[in-house]
Amino acid sequence: MLLSHLPQAPTDWAAQLASFPLWELRLDSLVGTRHPLTGGWLVLFGHDLGARHLQQLAPLLALEGVPACLYPVTRIAGVPLLLIGTDSFSTALADVIRQEAWTIDICHLEALPTLSEPGLLVMDMDSTAIQMECIDEIARLAGVGEQVAAVTAAAMQGKLEFVDSLRSRVALLAGAPVSILDEVAVNMPWMPGLKLMVDTLKQAGWTLAIASGGFTRFAGELQGALGLDAIFANELEVANGHLTGQVAGAIVDAQAKARVLSQLATERGIATAQTVAVGDGANDLKMMAVAGLGIAIHAKPLVRAQASASLDHHDLEGVICLLGARACATTRWDG
Repeated sequence: MLLSHLPQAPTDWAAQLASFPLWELRLDSLVGTRHPLTGGWLVLFGHDLGARHLQQLAPLLALEGVPACLYPVTRIAGVPLLLIGTDSFSTALADVIRQEAWTIDICHLEALPTLSEPGLLVMDMDSTAIQMECIDEIARLAGVGEQVAAVTAAAMQGKLEFVDSLRSRVALLAGAPVSILDEVAVNMPWMPGLKLMVDTLKQAGWTLAIASGGFTRFAGELQGALGLDAIFANELEVANGHLTGQVAGAIVDAQAKARVLSQLATERGIATAQTVAVGDGANDLKMMAVAGLGIAIHAKPLVRAQASASLDHHDLEGVICLLGARACATTRWDG
């Protein structure tokens, strides 16, 4: 079947492709096959998913010499999703895909965790679990917002050492009343899809934790509301009802986040392949590197370039799409 003859809407593909269990994606056509490919994975998902994305992808596969076959389209978290198996994982293909402009999220991965087995997800908090940087909001209320926000932006882009940047930002908060923290906690906007993601993974028997360079006051709020298994964050020092401008104890930096993920996996007996790290900033890269799957969400360019998977068009419901995709490999078009 010529790709140009494939209906644009994925909902119309089943009727066209029911004559074979699987379909190999060629440069300009689909060819029926009975042989699944499981050496690597492409996951395409988005409300805009259509035949034009196969036409965009096919030349990239041909360029890198990567055979691929289509599994049936499904919907996960309300989002149309297409799983494509490849004969192997290609770093060159992954790089080429990152450089393309897409109207959907697409990831080329060596392996996919599954919700059919226990797993571990560790996520950053600020700009990942919530749609804000808490320290910037504290600073705004304390009257030093511009100074702190500029340092936060540089740190998340990897231009400053995180520990030094955190200490310098917290120092600017000295003398602010501790009541500011309560005001920020009450008004924290959750990242869309957060509760759905947490509830879905908990039902699947997964362990969920926050490892954040932010603060325990806010991570604790999320833990209580969502029933998270653990939180790791920084403690703002308080004296006489005011912030002292100091961080109490060791700072949770990039290395600490990576250590948290490894330790939790060991304690819970969870295989590395079943571990997931989600974040947006440079200080999440080490955590992503030790996880089976690192997912960048609305990330800075440095992070997007290094993460295994990136969510550019979705919020945290996109995590459910990636973790639910592996189950599609058991389905067939003629079934």
